[in-house]
Amino acid sequence: MLFCSRRILSTLVPVLLCLGGMLLTAARVQAALPDVIAKIKPSVVGVGTYNKLATPRANLIGTGFVVGDGTLIATNNHVVPTTIEVDRNTGFVVFVGTGTSPDVRTATVIARDSEHDLALLKITGSPLPSLSLSPRPVREGEIYSFTGFPIGAVLGLYPVTHRGMVSSITPVAVPARTAKELSVARLKHLKNPFVVYQFDATAYPGNSGSPVYHQDTGEVIAVINKVLVQTSKENALSQPSAITYAIPIRHLNQLLSARNQP
Repeated sequence: MLFCSRRILSTLVPVLLCLGGMLLTAARVQAALPDVIAKIKPSVVGVGTYNKLATPRANLIGTGFVVGDGTLIATNNHVVPTTIEVDRNTGFVVFVGTGTSPDVRTATVIARDSEHDLALLKITGSPLPSLSLSPRPVREGEIYSFTGFPIGAVLGLYPVTHRGMVSSITPVAVPARTAKELSVARLKHLKNPFVVYQFDATAYPGNSGSPVYHQDTGEVIAVINKVLVQTSKENALSQPSAITYAIPIRHLNQLLSARNQP
């Protein structure tokens, strides 16, 4: 009987040690998250248009985040307006900071990847703190956070953080916004979709372009791309599906690398 008890104990000890280690790791991640969010927020910006003669002056379309040398902004291609339907008083801009009076920076599109719904912007002014892009692989079951502007800037620019689990790594295709984007190459890619991360998290239209990052380091693993709308676009706020998709960061790395090539 004593021998049997020792055998059981020898089996349980490694299991308990493993579980204890997992709990300690989870606790460390949760303890680090407030500091990581504080570090992330200065690098998360609003993307939209600005007209000083209009009411309201600012129109927030989506979210972006700082990469590279601090003057580059990563966001979704669908966040960038195809045309600015205004007079000379309206410009394409990035909103920096928090509160009711954010800094407004003029933005220029310098690179696009319509296949993976990514765009790179160049902003005026001094460099901002940039985020690091993660080299680590992503696995189903892992939990990440993302920060952005889910419902716009009605009351000011206040970033919001959510978190979710990678529920699936699944194929998907980003549809073309206009007939001009339906090239032969684009149609080929639509028939052979690429892989994205599916999260069991609630995101909203304003989250498009938000960085998805490790909760312990803040390294970015993906860019929020879209949410599953259950009924209609108008009901995306009142009836969220809690299914969100994100573009793997390797595609942003490729866009950055292509820009630096002669």
